[in-house]
Amino acid sequence: MRVLGIETSCDETGIAIYDDAAGLLANQLYSQVKVHADYGGVVPELASRDHVRKTVPLIQAALREAQLTPQQIDAVAWTAGPGLVGALLVGATVGRALAYAWSVPGVPVHHMEGHLLAPMLEETPPAFPFVALLVSGGHTQLIAVTGIGEYRLLGESIDDAAGEAFDKTAKLLGLDYPGGPLLSKMAQQGTAGRFTFPRPMTDRPGLDFSFSGLKTFAANTIRSHDGDAQTHADIARAFEDAVVETLAIKCRRALEQTGFTNLVIAGGVSANRTLRARLAEMMSARGGAVFYARPAFCTDNGAMIAYAGMVRLKAGVNGELGVTVRPRWPLAELPPVPAASAD
Repeated sequence: MRVLGIETSCDETGIAIYDDAAGLLANQLYSQVKVHADYGGVVPELASRDHVRKTVPLIQAALREAQLTPQQIDAVAWTAGPGLVGALLVGATVGRALAYAWSVPGVPVHHMEGHLLAPMLEETPPAFPFVALLVSGGHTQLIAVTGIGEYRLLGESIDDAAGEAFDKTAKLLGLDYPGGPLLSKMAQQGTAGRFTFPRPMTDRPGLDFSFSGLKTFAANTIRSHDGDAQTHADIARAFEDAVVETLAIKCRRALEQTGFTNLVIAGGVSANRTLRARLAEMMSARGGAVFYARPAFCTDNGAMIAYAGMVRLKAGVNGELGVTVRPRWPLAELPPVPAASAD
């Protein structure tokens, strides 16, 4: 079974073709960073227009990369939410139209389920059950996963997501958009211990997150110190250490609460090297294992949508002819998938 996946939820156009026997056959990705850089963040209308320009050419490129014709595609999957409504409508409309024109099933996919399943694309996928940390620009969630579609929310951010806090703090440090990766790079030059930032909401029970106050703490620290390069690097180091340690503390609590031994991290921030190293150290000490996707599959991409679409299609999901997107869509609302459908 070959599934064409279309991802247009925000500021990246991702197209991929996944074969359940041969694996990933094509993966095309276009980033809108240059489109939004002058504005310091994503402009929804510009994002939608750029998806309109790029989606079809990238589909054509993916077919060429896989050396396939449209007649050799068995299904089309697209991101139906959550995300920017205009951007979602582009991918959903193109995907639904292609599925109808090619007379194949069309499968709407949950964006965050795509992220959660991205580690399944690796040679050593995680086994169920596991705790999943979904950490990106728009989401920070801890989820107990006992099977595909069997998701129980354990905790989430009550304000800024971790990735959003990274980007906002990077902007305060004068870094370009998107600032999160640049802040992490700057933090590598920072001196550990010069500044100590709080670990928000770790002094109380529970698994929810809050990073808005940490961003404010960073802003106050930046304003009260000289803006030389080393000071900025030291602040970046302190900020990153605080976020990483907070995420690690909450992950440990979630593992203790569920009794699970495996941890999965997914989403854009899961590419952060400091976070990966800290969680690997923690899981090694606990006798468990941490799983994540390669960096290219941590950010938004079509491969995760194609894979999730394939799993849902095998479970009998076939979207209606109408085009429906959900800018807000709780992951827990997804129905479970029989184990045999994930094979």
